[in-house]
Amino acid sequence: MEPFSFVGSDSLDYPVSIRIINLEGGETPLKFSTLLEHPELRYIGSNQSPHSDLYVTVQVWAGSKPLTVPVQTAYKPFRTERRWNEWLTLPVTYSALPQNARLAITIWDLSPTGGEGAQGHAIPFGGTTLPLFDQDNQLHKGRQKCLVYRHKQADGNDDSTTPSTLPRTKAKKGAPEVEEEDELERMEKLFKKHELSEIPRVDWLDQLVFRGFEKRGPQSTKSTLKAIQRQKALQIDASGESADASSSPELSSFLLYVELPRFDFPVVFADYEYPPPPVSSYLHLSSSQSNVILKPPPEVHFGPGINEVGDDEGYGGRLIRVYDPEVAAKDNPAESKHRRLVRSQHRNGILDKDLKPNPKVRDELNMIMAYSPTHSLSPEEKDLIWKFRHHLTRNKKALTKFAKSVNWQDQSESRQAAQILDKWEDIDVDDALELLGPTFDNSSVRAFAVKRLRKADDHELLLYLLQLVQALKYEHISPQPGHEAARDSSLARFLISRAVNSFTLGNYFWWYLMVECDDKSQDQGPNNQAIYGKIAYDFMAELVKQPGGEETRKTLRRQAEWISILSKISSEIKTSNESIAKRTERVKHFLADPKNELTTIDPPLPLPLDPSIEIIGVVPEETVVFKSSLHPIKVSFKTTSGRKYPIIFKTGDDLRQDQLVIQIITLMDDLLQKENLDLKLSPYKILATSTSAGLSQFVHSMSFQAIASKYRNNPALAYLRQNNPDSQGPMGLRKETLDTFIKSCAGYCVITYILGVGDRHLDNLLLAPDGHFFHADFGYILGRDPKPFAPAMKLSKEMVDCMGGSSSEHYRQFKQYCFLAYSALRKNCNLILNLFSLMVNANIPDIKLEPDKAALKVKERFHLELSEEEAIRHLERIMDDNLNALVPVVIDKLHELVQAFRA
Repeated sequence: MEPFSFVGSDSLDYPVSIRIINLEGGETPLKFSTLLEHPELRYIGSNQSPHSDLYVTVQVWAGSKPLTVPVQTAYKPFRTERRWNEWLTLPVTYSALPQNARLAITIWDLSPTGGEGAQGHAIPFGGTTLPLFDQDNQLHKGRQKCLVYRHKQADGNDDSTTPSTLPRTKAKKGAPEVEEEDELERMEKLFKKHELSEIPRVDWLDQLVFRGFEKRGPQSTKSTLKAIQRQKALQIDASGESADASSSPELSSFLLYVELPRFDFPVVFADYEYPPPPVSSYLHLSSSQSNVILKPPPEVHFGPGINEVGDDEGYGGRLIRVYDPEVAAKDNPAESKHRRLVRSQHRNGILDKDLKPNPKVRDELNMIMAYSPTHSLSPEEKDLIWKFRHHLTRNKKALTKFAKSVNWQDQSESRQAAQILDKWEDIDVDDALELLGPTFDNSSVRAFAVKRLRKADDHELLLYLLQLVQALKYEHISPQPGHEAARDSSLARFLISRAVNSFTLGNYFWWYLMVECDDKSQDQGPNNQAIYGKIAYDFMAELVKQPGGEETRKTLRRQAEWISILSKISSEIKTSNESIAKRTERVKHFLADPKNELTTIDPPLPLPLDPSIEIIGVVPEETVVFKSSLHPIKVSFKTTSGRKYPIIFKTGDDLRQDQLVIQIITLMDDLLQKENLDLKLSPYKILATSTSAGLSQFVHSMSFQAIASKYRNNPALAYLRQNNPDSQGPMGLRKETLDTFIKSCAGYCVITYILGVGDRHLDNLLLAPDGHFFHADFGYILGRDPKPFAPAMKLSKEMVDCMGGSSSEHYRQFKQYCFLAYSALRKNCNLILNLFSLMVNANIPDIKLEPDKAALKVKERFHLELSEEEAIRHLERIMDDNLNALVPVVIDKLHELVQAFRA
């Protein structure tokens, strides 16, 4: 088949338009005697002059019903011909047109005395109905010749009595008039193709053809009208009716020429595809009510004549199943009424406060309390929690489940629920974070969560600060000017009050706000920047009221200036086409220039990346420009402690995903420390200063790829022996170094498995001289990986060999650390899941792909459906499969070849 390019009408968001060109034809004037017998005819304009004033109305119809109001032409006086030559735009787009859409075009005459079908002083001169789509479902385009039905208003019905064309009727072949009509029709089709550029243009030949056809123009119109009259006569004869049958519409000798828009490609009708309707999932009853399922359904006896199957009925009588598109999309009215009735019994009753569950119900409640934050409660489970709400106030884990079971739209129910919140046992931080998520928008619930956060110290608050800033999106903060954000939101008041009293908190809080203010992407709401701008303003206004607040404000401003200076040179280096050596020299010269105020920084400036570090100047000679596409810059700064602090500054890249992963690793390290499990994790610091720039801490280390190219046999062990030799230690190493390596490998293997970190190869596995192992480059998380058949956990051969092999005692110790870390983190899974739930609208690339599944992907890696022993066995199988798999080795070799080719 030949290729056919077309466009669907559903994608054509363009208003329907039509050009009314002119009216051709004529009729015999009425006799004077007729005018005397019917004096009302003397006042009709077309009876007085063959070129009287007329106007045209156009209306879109479909399904025998009008879709739009009629649109009419402007007034235009006629002299020698009735020509409007005016485009009309109708209030509907092509994308909204149904397949049976048609244009009802009516020509209106004027008569002060009115008449049949009159609308005020206008009476129908004639009408015609033009379908917008042809038999092949293609949109009509170009010039159209429409038959006018005299004295009739156009009807847009599907079986219209005023069609623009009559069906062709077979006539006698060989008749001269028939051959002439066929020739004229053929010529008109060719002219239409020529207009649409379907026939190549040849100027000299086109002029000859046009000149010859102009002479036959009037003859063409007359022949067309004669053909129409003859076709109508043939139809009447074929139907056996008389020629003056009153039932037939009155044909005239008039043709209306119109023009439809032309498009580059054919427009084919395509209906709008609606999203699939929601399908309600079967909700299991609670176990305390499961005995209802065991009972057989009640037998129903229908009355006489109901549900009878007649002899001619094949669908089972009157009772039929009807699909309800609102199922699962809206509350079932019957269930809502049932819930109100059930809860009204347990709303203000005195006995309700002393109600206690029996052992069976208590076990069921305990099972509900063990649900993860992502688990949805059934209506029966919600009713059960509400029933024993007073009993559950002593269970701190029950609060989030209770908040989910309350209908906060019901004023009386929400009022009583808010009173019960004050009596509840103090909840944990992970539950407080869940209450600040997008699921809960009730101000009293969110205020209760903030009340719990007030008990957290600055160190603990700093671990969750990134998510708490995101939680501000779910507060009821007005973006309109004149409203204080702190007055509208209890969370905003809390964060501002804590940030102004701690410089470390204030530093990170300020930069987190600046990134949100800088985010202009369409994924963020239109009010997002305004809300965060108001919070930043309120923070600064409150800061200057504190002792020393003015100095803190100046410090934050100096940090912004310091960032802008580094951004300037980084952008210049990234866009230049110089060699790496020349780029490095340019950066060194820029940093050493006193005009840029980096050689000496006085007073000392707290580093935005780590406010505990104060820098006093730059070390230009230690500057390095890396060979990646964005050319990040490594810059070393002198600190007040006398040490040097190297950082990497990068522009053109969004570091928020890496910042999130490092924050989660830091949090997990803190959780493991609380379990007395120090796995020697060393998460380097990352701070995004905008959506396209950021800082990261530089840790002196070597990648496994670089180590493998430098040392042949057991490269990681040889590297550590060179830096930490000890002839008396295990495998010639200092015991502390080997212990650090084993523990850090175990910690990062488990954490990267839980977070689903992808794109793992020997270039982003790093090893510090003191034995600290860590990962870098977190561009793929939550199970995403650019390479096929990537392993779930990155455990390379080089790592195992450094431990003495898979059968060594050190490797068994490594596995034991992995099991301990996995068990400890599974106990805190709710906290980690709630942190990811708060980041669903943070514009993180890998979360943005499927926001509603981000927390679920992390939950899958915890395998909460398994017992602790089963989960550990599952983790061991993953480690063994990865260790014996061939695919990771092939991936590492391919990556090595690609990097060598690039170099």
